[in-house]
This record gives sequence, C-alpha cells and structure tokens, in this order.
Amino acid sequence: MIRVGLGFDVHPFGGEGPLVLGGVTVEGPSLEGHSDADVVAHAVADSLLGPVGLPDLGTLFPAADEQYRGISSMDLLREVAQRVHAERWWVGNVDVVIAAEQPRLAPHLAGMQAGIAAALEPVRRPMGPGVHISITPKRGEGIGFVGRAEGIAAWAVALLELA
Repeated sequence: MIRVGLGFDVHPFGGEGPLVLGGVTVEGPSLEGHSDADVVAHAVADSLLGPVGLPDLGTLFPAADEQYRGISSMDLLREVAQRVHAERWWVGNVDVVIAAEQPRLAPHLAGMQAGIAAALEPVRRPMGPGVHISITPKRGEGIGFVGRAEGIAAWAVALLELA
C-alpha cells in the first residue's frame, strides 16, 4: 500500500531565538513559535503523520505544553519518524518547498537535506537507500505575507509505503 502525505506550516518573523530551517541555523530574523519554529521540520512531520493515520504535530506536541517550549523541531521530527516506523511504514521521498523572501536559502539547502534525511533514518527502507529529500526555495516576489517579508511558509509532500 502506498500513500501520499501533505504537510504545511507557517510562522511570522519576530521570534527571540535563531532562525532555524530544516535543522540548520540560518542568519536572518527569527520566527515566532512555541518550539524553535522550524517551518520546514514541521511541514515534513505533518506530511508523514497524516497518511499513517496519526494525529497532526500540534496535537502530538501541543503549544500549550511547556515541556515543548523552545524544543528543537528536529527532535520532534525524529520522534515522528519513530512513531511512523512503529506503524510499519517506510518513506521513499520527501519534497519540500520553502516560501521566503529573505534570507537567501540556496547556501543552506544541502545542510537541510542532510539533517532531514538523518532524522528520517528510522523510516528508510531496510537495506535500501536513504530517504530522498528535495528542498526548493521560492520567493514571494513582493506578493502576500511572504513577499512582504512578514514570515516563512513551507509545504512538504511525502511518499510512504506500508512495510
């Protein structure tokens, strides 16, 4: 059985910590959020949870719970990968689009891909290649909240296969 999952996340600028995207600290204004506000990790996590029939990221790790304040979203993604693995699913690939007017993301894409692939190690097919991760940055071209540089959004699509 094969399923496709779609994840989405968005955060406004104005946070207090560093800007973290796909587990990589990037120079630029930080995002507001209860955790480290990593929109990439959040979108990837939700793209994995839905097809498996598990609750979304906000339900599993609620913002009202202080134990998750400032937590690394990559730690949450690793926990999601463990839960998906426990349900006997493998992930073939994840395709991510990041919408950000600033900062420039191209120099950080390889680091994001490597970090996400490592976090998803529990859900790669045994004896197979690692999970293929593709990340594409897009600009808002001056349109909407992304174009006005008010925040960052990310979408992720994942292909999952029942073991």
